[in-house]
Formats: sequence, structure tokens, C-alpha cells
Amino acid sequence: MRVDNRLVDSAPMRPLACERCAAEVLVRKSSWQQTSVQWNARATAACAEREGAGGAFEGCRSLSDTIREAALRGTIEVVDGGADRVP
Repeated sequence: MRVDNRLVDSAPMRPLACERCAAEVLVRKSSWQQTSVQWNARATAACAEREGAGGAFEGCRSLSDTIREAALRGTIEVVDGGADRVP
């Protein structure tokens, strides 16, 4: 079985700070529908939305908004970012 690594190989994860709380994570946008986020202990502690979520944390809306805006501005590359697919 051959694994298709084109998306993984073509765009490394990039640091990005949340515009709300400045938590810095690593981000890769493989497409407008797919985003990879790597949290570290410092970002986890800084995230304003994680603070009250306890074990039920399903994602940070502020960080999602920051990532979307960064992708629209071109700060974060969207690997498969056809203009007709912009949400």
C-alpha cells in the first residue's frame, strides 16, 4: 500500500499565535476543510477557551478564527487552496 504524502510533504507546520490569548501553536492547512494543530504545554495553559472546558474541550473557536484569517491573508499556506473552495 502506498501512502500519499503530498500534502504533508509540501507544507510544514508553522507557528501561529491566537489573536485572543496569544497561545502559540503549530498549524498546517492541507485544505480549507482540513487543519492540523499541534498544541504544546505552554499553549494549552494560555488558551482562554481551554481554561473552563475541563475534559470536554472540542477546540478553540478563537484559534479557529485566527487560523482562517491567517489562511485568507496568506500568512498560513493552504496546500490545496483552490479559490473556489474558500469557505
